[in-house]
Amino acid sequence: MSHNTPDGLTGLALTPDTFHLRCAINGESIERDVAVDRSLLSFLRDDLGLTGTKGSCLEGECGSCTVLIDGVPVNSCITLAAQVNGRQVVTIEGLSRDDKLAILQEKFLEAGAVQCGYCTPGLILAATALLQENPEITEEQLIKGVEANICRCTGYSSIVEALRNAHREMHS
Repeated sequence: MSHNTPDGLTGLALTPDTFHLRCAINGESIERDVAVDRSLLSFLRDDLGLTGTKGSCLEGECGSCTVLIDGVPVNSCITLAAQVNGRQVVTIEGLSRDDKLAILQEKFLEAGAVQCGYCTPGLILAATALLQENPEITEEQLIKGVEANICRCTGYSSIVEALRNAHREMHS
């Protein structure tokens, strides 16, 4: 599954270099002026302090920076912050509720699917979208659905186990 890049910039350009951004991030309304060339990854990490989103390749190839925009997995390193104007963004910090981890987060911990942890937020977000849109998913589709997310540590067997267990719990 390849991740998407949102199209279009609708909003108010303050100057040729800045944009007035209005969006929701993890359910919270955000309104900020951002540089038109600022990546969503930099905006999330540096401006908002949401450091769960990781940058690795910075070319949209590894998936470590995956976030959900309107429920769709997107590489935040190649997405401009201005492109999320009027949209809903979810980062790894937005999955847990009332200090309780999301099912996928729990299953990753239980299966030991976290080694260094760098790819984990992106994998969990990509899998969240995948499992929400495909309740009848096969194991082959599970694997194919997260293949855009590269893990250099686990060899994927524990990740597949976590996905399988989360799917079972979410759809039983």
